[in-house]
Amino acid sequence: MVSKIHPYKQGIDNHFTLQNCFSLKNRLSGKENHLMPSKNSFPGKFVFSYSLFKSFNFIAMPSYSLTINGKQKKVEVDADTPLLWVLRDHLTLLGTKFGCGIGQCGACTVHVNGNVVRSCQLPVSSVKGPVTTIEGLSENGDHPLQLAWDEVDVPQCGYCQAGQIMTAAALLKRTPKPSLEQVENAMHANICRCGAYHRIREAVLTASKK
Repeated sequence: MVSKIHPYKQGIDNHFTLQNCFSLKNRLSGKENHLMPSKNSFPGKFVFSYSLFKSFNFIAMPSYSLTINGKQKKVEVDADTPLLWVLRDHLTLLGTKFGCGIGQCGACTVHVNGNVVRSCQLPVSSVKGPVTTIEGLSENGDHPLQLAWDEVDVPQCGYCQAGQIMTAAALLKRTPKPSLEQVENAMHANICRCGAYHRIREAVLTASKK
């Protein structure tokens, strides 16, 4: 019997042959010996993705209603789908980045209920409260941190910057006028592969004065 395979476990879309899917459908419906396509029923390999496999109604996907950047969004995904992939693949909010996949680099940082969360580690079924991504930090890109980032010219490659800004935004919400030590303590878990840490610190302090 074909096992249910989560499409995100290995970071790739898992595939099934059409024949195996018919086999599974027949077994689930008690018709294992009926309507079974032969090996020659389909010329060549008819291979298709998990999303099409789901469309055969073999797996009932749960539905989730999420508040993302102040708007209600409904998604149908597997319960253990990381929030990161819901944002990127299902809601096309691409500002939140995939970095390490183990919650250690901070590139995927978002806010849930105002708290910093590594979205690559949070299953969608565990999201309890409104989610804010970099796209929702300000309507016109004029959040003090975004202005300071531009003023100090922080980014080099820019890949980690959404996560850096989201972490800094949570800090400034808790502590509007942080010390240098508080900035360093809050930001130390966000990795910048380009090594722009001194400019990141400067930008956070600059934003706190705006």
